[in-house]
Amino acid sequence: MLANMAIREAFGPGEGTLSFAGSGSERPAGSIDQPKPLSELPRLARDTTSESPWPVSVLSQKYHDAVARWPGAWVEGQIVEINTRRAGSAYLTVRDNFEDISISVMGFRAFATKARDFHQGDRVVIHGKPDLWTKQTRLSFMADDIRRVGTGDLKEQIEQLRRQLKGEGLFDADNKIALPEFPERIGLICAPQARAEGDVITNARLRWPTIEFSVVHAHVQGPQCPPEVVAAIERLDADPAVDVIIVARGGGSFEDLLGFSDEAVVRATAACKTPIVSAIGHEDDWTLIDLAADLRASTPTDAAKRVVPDLIEQEGMVEEARLRIGARIQALVENETRLIEGYANRPSLTQPLTMLDKPQRFVDDAQVRLDISLRRIVDDASLTVEKLQSSLTALSPQSTLNRGYAVVQTADGAVASDATAIADGAEIKITLKRGALEATKTTTVEPGN
Repeated sequence: MLANMAIREAFGPGEGTLSFAGSGSERPAGSIDQPKPLSELPRLARDTTSESPWPVSVLSQKYHDAVARWPGAWVEGQIVEINTRRAGSAYLTVRDNFEDISISVMGFRAFATKARDFHQGDRVVIHGKPDLWTKQTRLSFMADDIRRVGTGDLKEQIEQLRRQLKGEGLFDADNKIALPEFPERIGLICAPQARAEGDVITNARLRWPTIEFSVVHAHVQGPQCPPEVVAAIERLDADPAVDVIIVARGGGSFEDLLGFSDEAVVRATAACKTPIVSAIGHEDDWTLIDLAADLRASTPTDAAKRVVPDLIEQEGMVEEARLRIGARIQALVENETRLIEGYANRPSLTQPLTMLDKPQRFVDDAQVRLDISLRRIVDDASLTVEKLQSSLTALSPQSTLNRGYAVVQTADGAVASDATAIADGAEIKITLKRGALEATKTTTVEPGN
């Protein structure tokens, strides 16, 4: 619409008032061989002919001059793309909330500082003036102010759907399936003749040359995208030869990627029994399929690198493992060899009799200890016997007899201790130090007589 207004300004009824302005129109190009002076060029668009045309630079400058006279305006729309740079510039694509029409917006310094607080999907009002870049005759909206009026409807709908599906457990880590370490066939879903297809296949085969692909083409944006992607996922999931599925799409605007936030696509991804990898857009892009997939790759190239192993890396790992195994076996052999050599050089094998040295020393020591112990026992016993013998000797009646005493016994053998107890004429036995006498009691002598 802005371009049409510029054309009407340049070629409409007011064209008689237009004139060359700026340094860029002082030397307009004529023919290739010899540029025509400015005075020889047609002044108005209606005066141009096939023999006397305007150079492109003149036409671009006339557009610029016409657009420069347009007044500034406030516009409302939804941000579908935004790129802020450190150099102090910001570039946005703003879409009409009701019509499928977008404009490019750019701004510097203060505007760029404000724009850093905005994101895709935000509804904004922007103030600025139309501007035409004469280098490429490109029309844009040069902004100087931006204000948020709300979150975009699409973004809010996606957020509500995300919360709903998360509540159902579709994004839970427990539902994720581990990718196979060495897949043989990859199922690839992408657009026909898409760069993403070449990126995935080329990078995968550079890493693992024997990998095979089952490619299913589908629309990756627009109303046809969700049903075709769902059908492709179900088709590849039903193929037992497919070990892992990659859904790939190159970068795009917020709206271009909406198909991968469709509820049917997310549910089909979560229900897929085959491990599935999402590789949608660039690293900063996000869709709901990323949350339901078993793995999210930042780009299609990244998906290829994460799905298949690197052959060179695997060969290096195998070689390193072989070296470690060889070193371990060599170490074990050397250790066992040292043990055998140690056993072979032991005195117990070279001089077997030395094995008896320690037991012999034990027997000798035991014999010495036994001899000492027996001698002590005999000495103690001898001392005890001597003591008992002395006691017995001291208490023996013979000792009394040896001192000159005698023992008198009655005929029945009882020792007589009372002379009156023995009747006169009774037979008695008198035992002396040596020998004994038999006698007859004749009388009793009273003590002291």
